[in-house]
Amino acid sequence: GGILNGIAADELTRPYGGTFFVFADYMRGAVRLAALMNLPVTYVWTHDSIGVGEDGPTHQPVEHLTAYRAIPNLSIVRPMDGPETGYAWLEILRRDAPAGLILTRQGLPTLHRGEEGLASAANVAKGAYILKDTEGTPDVLLMGSGSEVQLAVEAAKELAKQGVAARVISVPCMEWFEQQDDAYKEQVMPAAVTARVSVEAGLPDPWYKYLGCKGKAVAMDSFGLPGAAGELFEHFGFTADAVVAKAKEVLSNK
Repeated sequence: GGILNGIAADELTRPYGGTFFVFADYMRGAVRLAALMNLPVTYVWTHDSIGVGEDGPTHQPVEHLTAYRAIPNLSIVRPMDGPETGYAWLEILRRDAPAGLILTRQGLPTLHRGEEGLASAANVAKGAYILKDTEGTPDVLLMGSGSEVQLAVEAAKELAKQGVAARVISVPCMEWFEQQDDAYKEQVMPAAVTARVSVEAGLPDPWYKYLGCKGKAVAMDSFGLPGAAGELFEHFGFTADAVVAKAKEVLSNK
């Protein structure tokens, strides 16, 4: 981390470096200095959740997304698939500031945006965007980042079968979203829609500002466990069914 800062301070090169996200703990001081000095360093932090699986809880980040989002002037970008990752990289290069690109270990589906009525991944630059919308005002907002966005998409399909209109919002970068004007934020997350659900394989804390007092989070509140990625996501409740259940819960409390 310190070497990356030195390269960036020299201003001739845009450096990047990578490691497991859980090991970003060891470079936090250097990352904080990069943010303090506004050095355009890019951190490619991989193996971003309990999806690390068999490596066990020592290698599974839980609090790291929350901890790194707490550093001022550092953008934490967690894309959901290949197209979002590409556009995230492009936007990072457009900005003269430090950023962390948070990537999964496990394979993820690339959603066919045109065929499935999904919005362009180019909207990553706005930090959060309507990935999949519904007719009229939505009954509930489903929001998430990274590998869990696909769960929100599947949940929206199931809710539609049950007569519930769900809007899916991909939130790859909260920092970039906060830089948008109020009109755009209201367009994506209408204040009138108080039934909201977030899904992310980490602590729920950063989501409360979007969930409000009536929303609920599908999140972690403990360390992980050894086991295959699929089994762990099922064990900790990161499934489309869990998102559907949470959506029904917030709708019943309206």
